[in-house]
Amino acid sequence: MDPMALDLSLDAAALTARLVDIRSESGTEKELADAIEAALRALPHLTVHRYGNNVVARTELGRAERVVLAGHIDTVPIADNVPSRLDENGILWGCGTSDMKSGVAVQLRIAATVPEPNRDLTFVFYDNEEVAAHLNGLGHLADAHPEWLAADFAVLLEPSDGQVEGGCQGTLRVLLRTAGERAHSARSWMGSNAIHAAAPILARLAAYEPRRPVIDGLEYREGLNAVRIEGGVAGNVIPDACTVTVNFRYAPDRSPEDALAHVREVFEGCGITEFTVDDHSAGALPGLSHPAAVAFMEAVGGTAQPKFGWTDVSRFSALGVPAVNYGPGDALYAHKRDEHVAVEKIHHCEERLRSWLIS
Repeated sequence: MDPMALDLSLDAAALTARLVDIRSESGTEKELADAIEAALRALPHLTVHRYGNNVVARTELGRAERVVLAGHIDTVPIADNVPSRLDENGILWGCGTSDMKSGVAVQLRIAATVPEPNRDLTFVFYDNEEVAAHLNGLGHLADAHPEWLAADFAVLLEPSDGQVEGGCQGTLRVLLRTAGERAHSARSWMGSNAIHAAAPILARLAAYEPRRPVIDGLEYREGLNAVRIEGGVAGNVIPDACTVTVNFRYAPDRSPEDALAHVREVFEGCGITEFTVDDHSAGALPGLSHPAAVAFMEAVGGTAQPKFGWTDVSRFSALGVPAVNYGPGDALYAHKRDEHVAVEKIHHCEERLRSWLIS
């Protein structure tokens, strides 16, 4: 058997192990994309497209509704945790087991075993999710082939520990710079300390009270935090520059423009000499009131939770497609050396999705 081949008749846990064993750190996804494309092209009920290392497969049954099942195929750098390993307690270990090759395995199993779903399906497998936003394969697909992503509802199989997580919060990162004047530290009165000048910024952060808005019954929790501070020239020099990096995680009822205006307002009057937006990705509303989402919740069960982190549901939201996160992995173990997933969670996720699509 070709070592890169994927056998979609394997159960979802065994298929996860095969996916883990095909290394696919961000930027090196070609072998896995090739294997996924080949496996999907062997299924006569699917139409398959390829764009770069992104693979899209679609049913064309003329159903009244179309749903996207999406997942990224890249992982963070491997940390001596490949090949995969299944232990006696039914735990599968390895890079990507949680984030998110177990979710990708579920996608592939549904693609192979549900040839006549009650909704038309689009399966999206994309690259470069774990790195800079401009490299993200789903973003590239949205720009080049938005028609491939058109749908009424989307499920992103990001790790959510088998619970539905609605929408996602936005993330804004800004660089706040203060200026001073260099001097010898033995004669500090001859200069002006830029690090000291950052004190008002830190005071505003310490006093900040974040919102906890409720949207579609989900309580989101905003946060405004310094995540880095840089300044200093040498041990005997008063610094003339300091930069505080601030990250704002904001609820999806704020637009990107509102979020940016809010951060500017918070730090008004703090003596900032330069305000730079370093990174900004919008949030996504939960969309749980959409009929497809209601049916999905009824099928998978449980109680929907808010997604505090940012995920690519935001990209679907920007396309006008309501989306949720639902996958077998546990985000608490994502990117860790001891990353793992419970086999029973993989099977449960597959079974719940299947029941939704054939009922």
